[in-house]
Formats: sequence, C-alpha cells, structure tokens
Amino acid sequence: MILEAWLPVGFELPDGKKTRKALFEGHDWQILETHDKCNALVARDKLVNRWIESGLIEESSLTSFNFVEQKYWSISCSADQVLCPVSEGKSPDTKNEALSFALTLKATRDLDQESYLQDAIYIEKISRLLPTYSISSKTDDDVVLGYWLTGGLSVSVKSFRRLRQSVSWLGAANLKEVIESAGFEVTEKVANDRQKVQTDKSDQRIERSDTSSVNSEETAKPFELPGRPELASFFNEHIIDIIQNRDRYKALGIEFPSAVVLHGPPGCGKTFAVERLIDYLGWPNFQIDASSIASPYIHETSKKVAEVFDKAMENAPSVLVIDEMEAFLADREMGSGHHRVEEVAEFLRRIPEATKNEVLIIAMTNRVDMIDSAILRRGRFDHVIKVDFASEAEILSLLDKLLSTLPKDDNIDTKHFAKELSGRPLSDVAFVVREGARLAARSSKDRLDHASMLSALQASPARAQDGGTKRRIGF
Repeated sequence: MILEAWLPVGFELPDGKKTRKALFEGHDWQILETHDKCNALVARDKLVNRWIESGLIEESSLTSFNFVEQKYWSISCSADQVLCPVSEGKSPDTKNEALSFALTLKATRDLDQESYLQDAIYIEKISRLLPTYSISSKTDDDVVLGYWLTGGLSVSVKSFRRLRQSVSWLGAANLKEVIESAGFEVTEKVANDRQKVQTDKSDQRIERSDTSSVNSEETAKPFELPGRPELASFFNEHIIDIIQNRDRYKALGIEFPSAVVLHGPPGCGKTFAVERLIDYLGWPNFQIDASSIASPYIHETSKKVAEVFDKAMENAPSVLVIDEMEAFLADREMGSGHHRVEEVAEFLRRIPEATKNEVLIIAMTNRVDMIDSAILRRGRFDHVIKVDFASEAEILSLLDKLLSTLPKDDNIDTKHFAKELSGRPLSDVAFVVREGARLAARSSKDRLDHASMLSALQASPARAQDGGTKRRIGF
C-alpha cells in the first residue's frame, strides 16, 4: 500500500534532512524516508505532548516546526540506527542490536508502567519505545521482546527453550543476557556455549529430561483457555499434569500423554487452543499440513511426513500438530489411490513411535467422519474431542478476556453481546471486538465504547451454519 506523506518530497526538516516517501504511519505520526536513506519520525503536537507529559521524553529530544498552519515535531536517525514501529522490525543481526532493544524496553518501562508497547515506535537514538496509544489488545512485554528478537513470532521470552529454537544464532548464554537486560528472569540452566556438545544418545535423553523438569517449574500455574473451560480442563488433566508429574505417572505405567484429535466446525477455536497450549509448554513445535507436505509425486509425501516426525523426535520433548488431517488421512476404503494407502500407513507406523519418544501429537479436522478408522482407534489417538459452537457462558468468558486488554468505557454490556453471539464460532466473537475497536478508532475515539461494539455486531451477522449440535466437548 502506498502511503500519502504529510510533507512534500524534498521538505527540509529542522535538522537539515530532506524528506522522501512515507514508510509507516499511524493516527498522529508518520515515519518518512530521507534523501540520505535514513528514517525520520514526524508527529503531531497532540501526541508529542502526551509523550512529554508521561515523562517518556524531554521536550528537547524532538524539534518542532510548522507546516500548513499545523505544529509538528520531528527526530531523525543516522544510517546505523533503528527507527521503526515495533511491529515492523526485523530480527536483530548482532548481539549488540538485541541488547539495545532489550535495554530500551527496560528504560521505557521504568518511566511508564501502563502504556501498551506492542504498537510503539522504537527510536534507538534516544533509547525509547514511544507508544502510539492505538485501540489494540495489550501484548505483554515478554511477548513484545520475543516478537522483536525473532523478527515477528509471537513467542514469550519466558519460553526460553522455544525462543532458542528461533534465535539459535545468538547462543543460549547471550540470549539469557539479553532477556535479563530487559528485566526478565531466566530460570533455565544455560551451559557455556564453548562447552563441547555431547552427542551420545543417552546423554541427550538426560539433558532433555532436565529441561523438561525446568519447564515444569516455569509452568506451575494451571493452563487457562478463555471461552473454553472444559477444553482447558481436559488439557490440564490429560496432558499438563502428566508432563509436570512424570514420576508419579511413570510408577503406574504412564510414560507420556497420548495423542489427541480436536474436531468440529471451522472457527470454533481448535487452532487457538493448540497455539495457547504450545505457548504454555514452551516446547519446539512442528506442523504437518497439506500445504507443507502434499506432493503430486509418488512416495514424496510419505518421505516429507517421515522427515517431520524425525525432526520432532530429535527435538523432543516437542509438539507435532497435524492440521486438516482429513486431507491426507482419509479413509483408505474411499479409493483415493495407492499413494494414499502409503501415506496412511506411514502415519500408522510413526504415531506410536513418536509418542514413545516424547512427542505430543495433536491433530485437528473439520471432517472427522472422513478419517481412516485405523488412525482413530485407541492406541494411536486415545482422545477424540469435539469442539463445537460456544455457549453463552463461554462467549461471556472470552469477551471479558478480550476486552480486559483494551482501553474501554465501563458501559459495555458484555452479557448482551454474549447472548447475541451465542451459538456462533468463537472467531465471530474476536471479529466483533476487533471490528468495534476499528470503528472506535475511525471515529477518533481513544476508548472502545458500547456503541462501537453494537455497530460491529450489526455489521457482522451470523453466517450460515451446517446444523451442529449443542454438545460442546465430548470424548
């Protein structure tokens, strides 16, 4: 999308920089490219005064100027300094770049404990993250730091092992230093990077077990799933409790959680639930779906499936997600070809093997009736769980959670919206909240209000549903 710059091309800023095209923009700010390939921030007087009043910057940090009877403020950076929105940043190339952002995050939080920083502007020159105060859901600082370090992945720095998978170039010890510089604690024991890596398989198994016990300490509090209390209860009982109390279960012959299938209509929260579970565990995760493994060539799909299973077992304990499983695990009696029989046979062989090697397997499908019966039998997938349309109570719980992170008026009647959205997919709930925030922002409001939510609800009628049952979760 081409942005329309507030200032004409070649406009000279107070520091002598001449502007070119607009790169990023928000309600009261723009980041412009300058003729020397640097970036400059231009902000309206209202926004800058808010930064000054909050103590985030000194008035002398930016320079004011007038253009077309409006007052603006600007600050430019040099070619080796970062000036961009947090959401648009790329993964740092060096440890010093990572440290710079971490220290900036901490310095900003020392001055302002309340503002949301996921929509902030990172100005390396003055070591500040300047919030733009948009109407958006709050993202915790540990996820903001993880997002910046990985170049766009929503991963918390508290999930240290998972983060290491994404920024392996930094090294565990250096990554720990960066995270602690931002004010977060790393509880996992980190070996010296120069220490010789042991390759003996038994030693690897010991190392993985130690890591698992640390992760258990980090995830001591119960797993929560807004809008799906019954599904959260299932995950806590059948997966998390087994992981966190290995010895107790092992004494009775339970080595590792069994594989799980989640099935139900589109938009009912299956993917959301799995993503939250992965974040909670902090384990490496791998995915099998039609777009990543499907191939028109004979044997090629089976080969790709085997490679993903091998990677998951090499990095165990890990999570392997099988998405849209009906695409390659359909009933062999349906006569879909010799290659389909081979693919199903590969899964039949690999699933029990992966579970024995501490790979948690979770599959998702909208058409459980199409799945080969040999795949769904107990011993491969012990639990087949239906995730259906949400009840009024579940929607109310999700609404409260979504709205708790937004600046909003006290007059929003969540019970009214829960009643209107009852029986619809959870994705509709998230859409109404997001659309309400968009309408409020378009009307120049700085808080989400009941009227904006009501307009969003009226503009998003329920789409046709293929029947469905009132039973939400079952075994």
